[in-house]
Amino acid sequence: MVTGSEASPSFRLAYVPGVTPSKWVRIWNERLPDVPLALVPVSAAEVYDVLRRGDADAGFVRLPVDRADLSAIPLYTETTVVVVPKDHIVSAVEQVSGEDLADDIVLHPLDDPLEWERLPGKPALERPASTEDAVELVAAGIGVVVVPQSLARLHHRKDLTYRTVTDAPESRVALAWPEDRTTDLVEDFIGIVRGRTVNSTRGRSQPPAGAQQKDRGAARSTPRKSDSGGGARRKPAPGKGGGKATGKNPRSSGSGGPKGGAKRGKPRRSS
Repeated sequence: MVTGSEASPSFRLAYVPGVTPSKWVRIWNERLPDVPLALVPVSAAEVYDVLRRGDADAGFVRLPVDRADLSAIPLYTETTVVVVPKDHIVSAVEQVSGEDLADDIVLHPLDDPLEWERLPGKPALERPASTEDAVELVAAGIGVVVVPQSLARLHHRKDLTYRTVTDAPESRVALAWPEDRTTDLVEDFIGIVRGRTVNSTRGRSQPPAGAQQKDRGAARSTPRKSDSGGGARRKPAPGKGGGKATGKNPRSSGSGGPKGGAKRGKPRRSS
């Protein structure tokens, strides 16, 4: 593992189209304000080369990942949708299956992140170079395209809509980085995407150990009340007979009269 002293003073985060890293970037800026984070947008086909060349410290990618030299943490699975013109019959329902697209030309872009055993619908004569090109062809009435929902949102057009496909492959997004360059900053970012708190024992962004011990010591020194009355003595209220302690438990009278055990007066003589 590369030590913190060898790590870059900044952190470069690559991400493929459709992934929105803003939530994690915000947390990074809150926890490590002195370490700038640079975003590196990159195509799905190029992201692994970018990581291997060291042009980014880590990146959001779509699985599968070649784990021979890259480490990866799966994060979430995306919903798969079909992008269609707004007047398409599919737009009248909430979701469809592959069989519902049997009469449509289903475009298959070269950068398709979905792993199909068999593409639904009718094949197009040529494969579009990119998902963006495929969406343009859908708008031109050439066919439909099945993609992760994030890509449908990324390439949204007012004349198009999309619906969930229930039996299509799904895309899984992961955080990946070169295994031999697992720096302290990479570990910090892993902690963020995994939801670790700032005080996590596996993160570097923690309060100093001395401060933690001081807090624990302060907690131990706080007096605890005892069920048997072992707390601090209370100062007697005025008029409650609070003299010095004598070892006895004298009874007090409200008017300061004689205590129990005092001499009785002489009996009066009878006439």
